[in-house]
Amino acid sequence: METTTRAQTTGSSTNEESFLMGVKDCLPTLLGYLSIGFAAGVVEKTAGLSITEIILMSLVLYAGSAQFIAAGMIAMGSPSAGIIITILFVNLRHLLLSAAISPYFRQLSPFRNFLVGVLLTDETFGVAINEAAKRKRISEKWMHGLNITAYLNWCAANIAGALLGQWITSPEKFGLDYALPAMFIGLLVLSILGRRTIRTDVIVGLAAAAVAIGVSLWVSPTVGVIAATIIAATIGMAVEKWK
Repeated sequence: METTTRAQTTGSSTNEESFLMGVKDCLPTLLGYLSIGFAAGVVEKTAGLSITEIILMSLVLYAGSAQFIAAGMIAMGSPSAGIIITILFVNLRHLLLSAAISPYFRQLSPFRNFLVGVLLTDETFGVAINEAAKRKRISEKWMHGLNITAYLNWCAANIAGALLGQWITSPEKFGLDYALPAMFIGLLVLSILGRRTIRTDVIVGLAAAAVAIGVSLWVSPTVGVIAATIIAATIGMAVEKWK
């Protein structure tokens, strides 16, 4: 009886950490990917990029905010060096995301870690951290299912937006510009409910908002996001230790 129960538990755990389960856990974020990816394709098409260029941008750059910024700078005729440097600073937050998730993949080789990290986004990071909070671990197969599903969906949405972009000149009229914040709010709520540490989360959230706004006013929004992440995370760690 005990052996059977243990086998059933192991089998259930394996299923919950499989590639297909990663695909399933990615589904709640797909609406946000579709709307934002579609809007990005429309903006890129409006900026004068060809269908081929839009496809390559979504496949290689694969970054929502960076693609919007790149499209705007291309439309204004900005130099290539300026676009590259701007995108570099905007995407510096991925160093923090990767650092936060790397402890769950220490047993993997550098190349396998690269495969996990190369498709990591803000959204898949949010889902993965929520998974880690519940299970105290993240499966490599599950992570690939999550990442690849998001990646393919984003690329498809970009292509759809590019193809239909000639008929949609103002994505904000359809509320597409709000889909990304709404998706992040949903992920944040799920993460807070799963952790059951509301007081700490509220303190960290208020600290992050204060730092982000203050630094954005004095320096830039990009630096504000990075500073808020580092300082708020440090405050959260201190609060957890003082409990």
